[in-house]
Amino acid sequence: MSKADKNYDSDKSESEDEQQNGRVSNKGRKSDDNEGYTWEGEYQRSWDIVQEDAEGSLIGVIAGLINAGKRKRLLRDTTPLRRGIIRHMVLVLDLSSAMEERDFHHKRFELQIKYAVEFVMEYFEQNPISQLSIIGVKDGIAQRISDLHGNPQSHIQKLKSLRECNGSFSLQNALEMARASLSHIASHGTREVLIIFGSIFSSDPGDIFRTVDALVSDQIRVQIVGLAAEVAICREICDRTNSSSTNAYGVVLSEQHFRELLMESTIPPATNSSKTADSSLVMMGFPSKVIEQLPSLCTCHSLPSRGGFHCPRCRAKVCTLPIECPSCKLVLILSTHLARSYHHLFPLKNWIDLPWSAKPTSSHCFACQVPFPKASEASDQDQAASSMRFECPSCKLHFCIDCDIFAHEQLHECFGCQCSDN
Repeated sequence: MSKADKNYDSDKSESEDEQQNGRVSNKGRKSDDNEGYTWEGEYQRSWDIVQEDAEGSLIGVIAGLINAGKRKRLLRDTTPLRRGIIRHMVLVLDLSSAMEERDFHHKRFELQIKYAVEFVMEYFEQNPISQLSIIGVKDGIAQRISDLHGNPQSHIQKLKSLRECNGSFSLQNALEMARASLSHIASHGTREVLIIFGSIFSSDPGDIFRTVDALVSDQIRVQIVGLAAEVAICREICDRTNSSSTNAYGVVLSEQHFRELLMESTIPPATNSSKTADSSLVMMGFPSKVIEQLPSLCTCHSLPSRGGFHCPRCRAKVCTLPIECPSCKLVLILSTHLARSYHHLFPLKNWIDLPWSAKPTSSHCFACQVPFPKASEASDQDQAASSMRFECPSCKLHFCIDCDIFAHEQLHECFGCQCSDN
C-alpha cells in the first residue's frame, strides 16, 4: 500500500470516529428538514415561493407575482419638490472591450444599446423641453456621438449605428468632455451626466480628483450605472456631485434592474434652493406650424423642406420642436410640451392598496369597468391580503392595478377626480 493510500485510510478512520462521537459539523450539508445547503442560504430559491392554489393551478399565483412587481415599481415618493424641468443631460456610453462580456443573455454592449434607446424615448417623453447629448468612450478617448439637442430620433439613429468596442474606458476624459458640453448652460437649466460604466478600472491621463472638484463647482450632477462591480472612485464622484441624493450610483443585478436604474434618471432631480439662483422668468417662443408652397432650408439642419416652424422673434425656420433657435437663441416649444413637464412638480398621489379587512363593496373598476375579485372568492385568504382594489385618497373611488399604472405613468391625473363636479 502506498503512502497516499495510508493517509487516505487514516483520514477516513478519523471521520468515522468523529461520526461515532457525534462531533461532525453540519456545515455545508443538507439538514433533515430540507433547508438546503449552507452556501445556498444567501440566495433566494424562487421555485420554492410559487405554490399551487386550491385547484392545483399556478395562474392566480403568477398573476399575483406580476401585480406585486408592477406595484413595487409604481410606488414612488410623491412629495412635491422643487425640480428642474428644463434639463440638460449628457449620456456617456462605455465602448471599451469590457462591454464584450456576456454577463446577461446578451452581450453588455447589445444590452447597453437596447436600453439606451428606450432611455432616450422615455427621457423625452417625461421631459419634452429638455435636451440630451451622447458621448462614447473607447481606446481611452471620449468621442461625441450626438450634440446637445432635443430631437430623440436623431439620437436613436446615432445609437443604432454603433458597432465596435475597443480598448479601455477613461472616466476623466468622459467627464471633461461632458463638462465642456454643459459649460454654457444657463442657471435655470439642470446640468447632468449619466454614465454607463462596464469596466472595473479607468485609464485617466491626469488627476481625476481635480475634475471632480470642477464638476462640483459647476454644479454638474453625475449618476453612474455600473455593470461589473462597485468602484470606489465612482461612489465618491456620485456622493460629491449629488449632495441630496443617495441613489446616484447603482450596480446592476439583472437585466430588469439595469433598465430600472436607467429609467430612474428620467425623473427630474430635486434642486437645492440654497445653491440655485433666484427665480426668474425664462423667455420662450411658441411658433405655429407653417406649410410653404416651395421648399426652403431650415436653420437647424440646412435641409430643404416645405413644412416647419418660424421663430416668432427672428422668423428663422426650424423643422422640429422643442429646439433652441440657431439664429437668436430663443427656446422654441409648444404649449403641450410645457404642460407635460409640470406633472413632475405636482405628482399624482399614490393610491391605497385596500386589503380584504377593509371590506370593499365596489364590484368594478371605475375607469375600465373590469370586475374585481369577489369576497366569496377570497374567503380562504388572509384578511391582510390585497383585494386588488386601489383607492384614490382624494375621490375615494376604486381602480384596478392596470388603471393605477396608466394613471401614474402616462396620464398623471386621476380618472375620478377629473370626472367629479368639483
